[in-house]
Amino acid sequence: MKITISPSTPSQLETESLVVVVLDHSAAGGNDKDKKPELKVACADPAIQSVAADLLSSGEVTGKAFESNLMHHPVTLMAKRLLLVSGGSAAKFSAYELRRIAGTAVRALKARGIRSFAFVAPQGIPAEAAVRAIVEGAHVGNFDPDYYRSDRKDQKIDALTIVASGNQSSIEKAAAEAQIIGESQNFIRDLVNEPSNRMTPTILADRAKKMSDEVGLRCEVYGADKIKEMKMGAFWSVAQGSDEPPALIVMTYEPAGAPAKPVLGLVGKGITFDTGGISIKPADGMEKMKYDMAGGATMIGAMRAIALLKPKVKVIGIVCATENMPSGHAQKPGDVQIAMSGKSIEIINTDAEGRLVLADGLYYARQLGCTHLVDAATLTGAVVVALGYTNAGVFANDDDMYNRFHAANGKAGEKMWRLPLDEEYKEQIKSSIADIVNSGGRWGGAVTAAMFLKEFAEDTPWIHLDIAGTAWMEEQKPWIAKGPSGIALRSLVEFVRGFA
Repeated sequence: MKITISPSTPSQLETESLVVVVLDHSAAGGNDKDKKPELKVACADPAIQSVAADLLSSGEVTGKAFESNLMHHPVTLMAKRLLLVSGGSAAKFSAYELRRIAGTAVRALKARGIRSFAFVAPQGIPAEAAVRAIVEGAHVGNFDPDYYRSDRKDQKIDALTIVASGNQSSIEKAAAEAQIIGESQNFIRDLVNEPSNRMTPTILADRAKKMSDEVGLRCEVYGADKIKEMKMGAFWSVAQGSDEPPALIVMTYEPAGAPAKPVLGLVGKGITFDTGGISIKPADGMEKMKYDMAGGATMIGAMRAIALLKPKVKVIGIVCATENMPSGHAQKPGDVQIAMSGKSIEIINTDAEGRLVLADGLYYARQLGCTHLVDAATLTGAVVVALGYTNAGVFANDDDMYNRFHAANGKAGEKMWRLPLDEEYKEQIKSSIADIVNSGGRWGGAVTAAMFLKEFAEDTPWIHLDIAGTAWMEEQKPWIAKGPSGIALRSLVEFVRGFA
């Protein structure tokens, strides 16, 4: 998508469609059915205010968020169409809502065969923040997952003009950075969207290597022999059941002039298909388990964005990629595995495999010199029980590390919620035959999974992101298609840039 910044008067801009945000200035903010909304366009151009006035006062527009109204050949405007998209309450409107409004506009227009449009950055949000939100949201809205439909329509927006006033140099820089973020988020979604026969561990490694070559990262890929040589017994225990060879993907970003410390380690779970192994999952919904590599895809996409944005900090991305399959070679409940760190693990449930590959990934990151760690994984169904499909779960062993991440997360506009890591939970992962078990049982499952990982992060400042409920959109939304979301990319990039 080509992005252009224009300081033009919106009404004088020639475009296929001009998009303007509508906000409700009533106290109810569109939530009270009995109270009439006070709708105004978030644009100072009198011509646009005049064109929209009759429609906004007609009672046909409710002012509820994401409501779209398209006007053809609006008089006094150079645009062929005027799309009014409601942003809800003016009092609550922020860059978070604007990002979704931009996605809504893209999806509304491209469904009509429109390939380019202009978006008026709304008043009330600083120009740079508004432009970032619009560009990021537009990219999210432009993605569709129906790759393999023979009747697929090639619907996408090719060009977006953003009408924004202010320091044009700063605004254009913000747009360029946001485009990197948006494209990297869609790169993640592209990886996650592929079915497992077209996204094996080998193919995932090839995609990571190709991306690394394009953006200047160093990328090394290791196979089964190296994994066994390095005594990654936890990782190998999952991989041993599949005919597909595993891949340990290591991407390194080390810019000139970066200090020796910190070194940030981004570790991702790359289970390209998860049957559950011998502890096999129910058949219903198993087809979605192609998305179990979303944490790994997130780290690959994050490394892409980091390489292009060039912060002055060393970052190492590690993805442990394998399938989790039942076979005559697969590990069994009751087996004991020895992780790279030397810890012994009693396997209670072979479907608790993500924490096994991450255990060796986290320890290996420390061996490579990482001083701060973040992992991302579609780790537990328990986090969905706790937080639903709205918030990702965040765990941290260090408050300063969490505060850094929380600040980055707020700036990025992604919903996440911190969950506890109290020592009492450690009792649930004690084994009578080994050091720890790989499953602490039903209660507090997201927490006990994090406690397991904490054993391998040890004292290294560490963040764990459980994205099982947020990495896949369960239904179509006005701003995003059903399917992979690309969650955590924006927060991770902001977090890394914060160290620079």
